[in-house]
Amino acid sequence: MATTTITELVIKDIRFPTSLEKDGSDAMHKNPDYSCPYVILNTDSNLQGHGITFTLGKGNEIVCFAIRLMEKMVVGRKLSDIFGNFGNYWRELTSEDQARWIGPEKGVVHLAVAAIINALWDLWAKMEGKPLWKLLVDMEPEILVSTIDFRYITDALTKEDAIEMLRKMDLGKEQREAEIKATGYPAYITSCGWLGYSDEKITELATAAMSQGYTRFKMKVGADLQDDIRRAKIFRKVIGYDKVWCVDANQKWDVQESIDWMVHLAEYKPLWIEEPTSPDDVLGHAAIAEALKPHGIAVATGEMCQNRVMFKQFFQAKGMDYCQLDSCRLGGVNEILAVILMAAKFGVPVCPHAGGVGLCELVQHLSIFDYIRVSGALENRMTEFADHLHEHFYQPAIVKNGCYQIPSEPGYLVGMKKESMEAYEYPNGKTWQRLFDDGTFSRD
Repeated sequence: MATTTITELVIKDIRFPTSLEKDGSDAMHKNPDYSCPYVILNTDSNLQGHGITFTLGKGNEIVCFAIRLMEKMVVGRKLSDIFGNFGNYWRELTSEDQARWIGPEKGVVHLAVAAIINALWDLWAKMEGKPLWKLLVDMEPEILVSTIDFRYITDALTKEDAIEMLRKMDLGKEQREAEIKATGYPAYITSCGWLGYSDEKITELATAAMSQGYTRFKMKVGADLQDDIRRAKIFRKVIGYDKVWCVDANQKWDVQESIDWMVHLAEYKPLWIEEPTSPDDVLGHAAIAEALKPHGIAVATGEMCQNRVMFKQFFQAKGMDYCQLDSCRLGGVNEILAVILMAAKFGVPVCPHAGGVGLCELVQHLSIFDYIRVSGALENRMTEFADHLHEHFYQPAIVKNGCYQIPSEPGYLVGMKKESMEAYEYPNGKTWQRLFDDGTFSRD
């Protein structure tokens, strides 16, 4: 690693036409095309790092442009300089004077940072010959903590706190690693309950998921109350009341509306309501959480929580019963480590958001690391899974009997298949050219 240098940053605009089947549809995003700005870091040692961030289609072009703006801070760098003080490098990447202004540390610029940082961690894990979760689990506490930028969060978590937590959890980590390899990590499935699906499709998919061993489910809500009640009845009829069932409003409601709506759904025993209101409304989430406690409904959020500072405030205000961090909304693994450690300190279970293209492949590593090295607990923990687009990756996420199987291939994302990139790169990929030619999509 001492002399390995990054020689090229390749950016690909990859989009999948998932809106055609309403895959991914919810109350706020009715026609999503699952997409990823895709970064490849080439080096002079022939190793490649692959990283993504996530959008619903049109946003890809903007994020790809932002990644290009950061190229000068990546190409030409020695990996030893980056990984030797990763926390400082992360701060450098997020603190470029002019680009920072349109963040800071949020929105488009942070999505761009995530793609680059995710590719760097993929590269580091491949160099060490380990899957990312194992790279993190095996790190000395001081080295792992050195990758984190603690600016703005020391009132909630300090370096010393983090090192002490990790040292304490060294005890028994080998046993936990062996256990999770044997059992897998609990998953919940979302792809039965997209808002645009018919009643028949919900019944068919939920029944199939039950036969595959799933015991945890999620349904999208928020467009129409009576429709939600009808669909809730369908779900509970199929899965029964002994299975976990959650609902997700994707930021649809105001605060009081969230409370009133969920009171109507309470009889169907949802474990949580996810993103009931604006993802930036910390105090609104806290009010909802307090109001719904008597009804046995928790509040989950974090999919669009923009940075570690927002998570800190959610934890401090008790506005988040379940922490749903996202592998690409935050600025990559470095910032995610800070959130996982804060969540453990505040006693909030981490249940990562996933489902979009490549997200399941990423977050499985984060959940496994959390269990082995930080939380040491599986109670109230599960990671989202949606059964879409995994076939495009060389090492797809695999779920058996309702549990993620533990990845063993070195790397983080590992890589998307060449033929998939050629077919779905926008706008010139083979699939997109066909969809333009037959009139399914406009070229605008």
